[in-house]
Amino acid sequence: MQRISLLVLLAAAPLLAAPAPSADGPTTYQVDPAASRVVIHVDKAGVFSFLGHAHEVVAPVAEGTVVLDRDAPDRSTVRVEFDAAALAVTGKGEPAGDVPEVQRTMEGARVLDVSRFPRIVFASREVHVIARDTDRLRLRLTGALTLHGVTRSVTVDVTVEIGLDRLTTTGTLVVKQTDFGIEPVTAGGGTVRVKNGVGLQFTFVARPGSEEP
Repeated sequence: MQRISLLVLLAAAPLLAAPAPSADGPTTYQVDPAASRVVIHVDKAGVFSFLGHAHEVVAPVAEGTVVLDRDAPDRSTVRVEFDAAALAVTGKGEPAGDVPEVQRTMEGARVLDVSRFPRIVFASREVHVIARDTDRLRLRLTGALTLHGVTRSVTVDVTVEIGLDRLTTTGTLVVKQTDFGIEPVTAGGGTVRVKNGVGLQFTFVARPGSEEP
């Protein structure tokens, strides 16, 4: 009887020594629009730029999905979408009476042309790990940004904080309007104009959830 037990243990030894499969793997998170925030800063340039005003625009998130692989973060993916018509001029730092006209110009054919190009989308193609800690990642995302009907490759560095029930991703990005077929708006015969590069500051909060079918 003892000999049979010994034989069984010897036969099972390779199975007992084999590493257990990882229980982690990729986790899918859905971006929470209510908890996320994207602010766009549009500055002035030109000889008489001091006569103009910078504009602040908020861009609510329509939807987004993050697939995070904690074992291999470079295999993670990000996709975020915005409704162009939902972008709104806050009026911060400029006369309240100017806001409606700035909003109309932004939505119109001279800038976003929201009736023709209703969606703004970023989809990652490559993820590079800059640094990592237990619950914190520094990543460099390279992906396709589609804006004004034009798709260009952009690269942005982000910080990802991993919580028990959420991911929080923060970063900044400068986008050149001319890269997407948008000519910076001018006034006063060109003496005042909007800078070509607009700055984006973003915070995306995402929570665990299944990807939509």
